[in-house]
Amino acid sequence: MSVSIHYNDLESLIGKDIGSTDWMTITQERINTFAEATDDPQWIHVDPERAKDGPYGTTIAHGYLTLSLIVPLFTDLLQCDGVTTKVNYGLNKVRFPAPVKVDSNIRLSVTIVDVQQVKGGAKEITFDGSVEVEGLDRPACVAQVVFRFSG
Repeated sequence: MSVSIHYNDLESLIGKDIGSTDWMTITQERINTFAEATDDPQWIHVDPERAKDGPYGTTIAHGYLTLSLIVPLFTDLLQCDGVTTKVNYGLNKVRFPAPVKVDSNIRLSVTIVDVQQVKGGAKEITFDGSVEVEGLDRPACVAQVVFRFSG
């Protein structure tokens, strides 16, 4: 599901749950690519044979891989007309309550916390995001994320 709104109307989303993205499958190839890009080849992520005997019975995604996917998932969820630039400004809080096992499906659910005009004309959008894992009660990642949009 995707929400469409114009840049000038972003404030109308404050306090609103804007829904969830489509499911995305976390493949071993994606995990391996992330491990290579970040120099984090720990066996629990990249060695399926060894991970069979590990705490999760299979490989798991890096927490930071899960966190980094919030950016494209959020971009898919909120379509904002009239925006010339989108910048990931940072995070206020992040936690990883549950692992993402290889071949799991994840999605992002978002509630807009605040929208503020900032110096220079941009709007700062703060949202609570929860990365859900299909079939699990606990989320894989909960984060308060801050973006800056320019119109």
